[in-house]
Amino acid sequence: MRAYFLDRIRVILTILVIAHHSAITYGASGQWFVRLSPGDTPAAFGLTVFAALAQAFVIGYFFLIAGYLTPVSYDRKGRAAYSRDRLLRLGVPILVFGLVIGPLTVAIAEARGFGGLSHWIALVTHPRFVVGPMWFVLALLVFSLAYIARRRFVPIRPRPRLPVPPRFTWFAAAFGVGLAALAIRWLAPRDIGIPGFEIGSLAASAFLFVAGCVGERHGWLERIKRRHALPWLVALAVGVPLFALVLMASRAHGVDLGSGFSFLSLFQAFWEPVAAWGVIAGSLWYAVLRWNMPDRRWTYLARQSYGVFILHPPVLVATALLMEPIPLPSPVKFLLLTVLGTTLSFVLAAAFRRIRLVRAVI
Repeated sequence: MRAYFLDRIRVILTILVIAHHSAITYGASGQWFVRLSPGDTPAAFGLTVFAALAQAFVIGYFFLIAGYLTPVSYDRKGRAAYSRDRLLRLGVPILVFGLVIGPLTVAIAEARGFGGLSHWIALVTHPRFVVGPMWFVLALLVFSLAYIARRRFVPIRPRPRLPVPPRFTWFAAAFGVGLAALAIRWLAPRDIGIPGFEIGSLAASAFLFVAGCVGERHGWLERIKRRHALPWLVALAVGVPLFALVLMASRAHGVDLGSGFSFLSLFQAFWEPVAAWGVIAGSLWYAVLRWNMPDRRWTYLARQSYGVFILHPPVLVATALLMEPIPLPSPVKFLLLTVLGTTLSFVLAAAFRRIRLVRAVI
């Protein structure tokens, strides 16, 4: 049975990716191709809290969904066909973005607009591979190949369906993910020059992909109930304002996100999985109750979402630069850029998907 509720979730997550990058454009902490507002204003602080919350759950949620869809796709296609499909649908977009779309985005940002055509041609003819937000697709390709290897050497044996794990298991998982994220941020350089990439999120991403793979076998996503979601929603409601207070106090002492090991980085590492579990559990509970029915409009938009993810960087950067002369407060520009960037990206993705070869890939 098709999980129709995932269509709406995928579309909403895609819009939140665009909103996250729009927030960084106008002052939120994070890495993106262009930044047009200072990060030390009250408006930028609000956008930073929003961006931190989005960063905590959006990409991890995508990995959970990808993991959830992986076993049934592998079973239906078989190892060889599934492997070819992953290389086509993940590998080809990585190459196209890295060699064409990414350099175009850099050219627009560095040349401050579409006057960067000659700069783009120079970047393409002298290859400069730009990963950008496609780090998500690259990581998904690695996870998919790991799943293929696992199925090759460790066959799946039929087992009875297990209930959704108890609350303690998820709290232990959040603690483990927090420790892993803290270790990754401590051992690896935070700023590795990939716009849209936060290295500490790899821990939650890997865990949620595996949770999705396991959860599909037992129907966990469809079986999330109020009793599962409520504790995490309470933790989310308490955790977000608490994170804002910790961030405010840390900034008063000259410590910001990405400033190295500090109480803020320690708090962030454990706050992120708690926030992610809260959003994911709460939204799944609601979605299964209210959204698990066919809807052609949402199905259509969901089919465009992968293309939107791939195409939105140059659209967002170009739109932001075209809006730069307009004298509006940064929060208003953030909202306007999110709406325009979302609309234009969906229109562009739908247009490209009319091409048969493109539709076969995305």
